[in-house]
Amino acid sequence: MIDVTDADFAAEVIGSELPVLVEFTADWCPPCRQMRPVLHALAEEERDRLKVVQLDVDTNPETTNAYKVLSMPTFMVFRGGEPIRAMVGARPKRRLLEEIADVL
Repeated sequence: MIDVTDADFAAEVIGSELPVLVEFTADWCPPCRQMRPVLHALAEEERDRLKVVQLDVDTNPETTNAYKVLSMPTFMVFRGGEPIRAMVGARPKRRLLEEIADVL
């Protein structure tokens, strides 16, 4: 799993060949910490079909505001440089995979 910032969001996410799952996260967010092992496992298992990144909302306000993220964790799936799905809140890996299955 890769950490992205306002500075490299366009290169890492918008310009990605693969679909990208972005977790908008914060250090102070318990559900975000709960999702960390789930996202690491997902990144490893789906590395050929999906890129998984996280963006800290506190240190990257430009991207956070651009996508109107208000709650943590927020997950957005980008394909072809466009956000195509958004989900809010922690969830089990199985459910997350079901919700993004049509993107993969």
